[in-house]
Amino acid sequence: MNLPTCPIQQVRAQFPALQREYHGKPVVYFDGPGGSQFVKSAIQSVSDYMTLGAANLHGNFPTSWETKTLISQARDDVKTLLNAHHCEVAFGPNATTMMFHVSRALARQWSAGDEIVLTEMDHHSNIDSWRTAAEDRGVVVKYVPVNTQTLTLDMETLPRLITSKTKLVAVGAASNCIGTVNDVKTFSTLAKKVGAVVAVDAVHAIPHLFVDMDDLGIDMLFSSAYKFFAAHVGMAVIRRELFESLDVYKVVPASDRVPSRLEMGTQNHEGIPSVSAAIRFIAGWGKGETLQEQIISGYQAIGEHENSLAKVIRDEMRKMKGITLYQANDEVPKTPTIAFRAEGITPREFCIRMCETHSVFAAEGDFYAKTLAEKLGIRSSGSFIRVGMAPYNTMEEVNRFLRGVCTIMSDL
Repeated sequence: MNLPTCPIQQVRAQFPALQREYHGKPVVYFDGPGGSQFVKSAIQSVSDYMTLGAANLHGNFPTSWETKTLISQARDDVKTLLNAHHCEVAFGPNATTMMFHVSRALARQWSAGDEIVLTEMDHHSNIDSWRTAAEDRGVVVKYVPVNTQTLTLDMETLPRLITSKTKLVAVGAASNCIGTVNDVKTFSTLAKKVGAVVAVDAVHAIPHLFVDMDDLGIDMLFSSAYKFFAAHVGMAVIRRELFESLDVYKVVPASDRVPSRLEMGTQNHEGIPSVSAAIRFIAGWGKGETLQEQIISGYQAIGEHENSLAKVIRDEMRKMKGITLYQANDEVPKTPTIAFRAEGITPREFCIRMCETHSVFAAEGDFYAKTLAEKLGIRSSGSFIRVGMAPYNTMEEVNRFLRGVCTIMSDL
């Protein structure tokens, strides 16, 4: 099925959760940035694995061989998704856990007086994992400031922050809170000049954008598949030479080969095949001879759909009295994620009313972008209200949300 030519209802039919109702109305899932709904093919892959027979690896029997094959296929698909290599793809519980695991291994190569560069915009998984490892080693931590007026990172500070002492530069591909897409390539270009490792949190970006590790100069990338229609599976994709240099914390009998050395304990064998299904869902939106061509084309089609919905929300909410949008200017690339506040009502109460009256699921909080919320001066008062578009969302849902915003504001 070539999804771009299909009615949106044929896309929505692939997501069973969209049949759910709350207070007699179909649920509108605008909480996608916190975790998407699951595509039917991913659900089926989990069911198939658990139904047909599960096994651990290294067994001399069919269920063990089949498990190995499914994991290998998922590595291949992630490799294609990110323009990496098969042996560079490691699976684990989630991106945050894997960042902390990798940071401890990488920090063994650091010495007191070395430096790392983080940002004030990032999800704290891409701050605290590296910061705490640096503190353990006596390493200096520097931060790229966020410009609270433009809601972008202050890129003019980079040449001063990245020096010959810099060992790591960590940046999010896109803000999980305000949607700003960061200029990863400029980060990596400056980092490479001093031999620093570039670590990218792509958790929020991958549901919406093609993240090309080669083109962007990324050494380590972290993601979680539950953000893009699959099960709770984390991914750390690390360039082979760097991966092989990592002295990871592991049990002695475990393999020292990559990527196995990072995959501690038994993996989520039933969830890993769902990653392949989700990647093929993205590819199904596109065209091309190869899977990667289909993925790139699919992202373009998904982006056009999602961004058209997000534009309507942004345009309409800019006109509303009492609404403050936290969004970069139109010329700044963004994911279809909208953060805002409403005057006269807390973010929590706003989301409760949106849920209980309009059956629209929206989220509130700082979403672990704690430093960003503090810099904007709103963390102590509830931080943000956030809504995000996914491929299965519709204009009717957008209109219901906007009517809900108008109703809530008029009732205050």
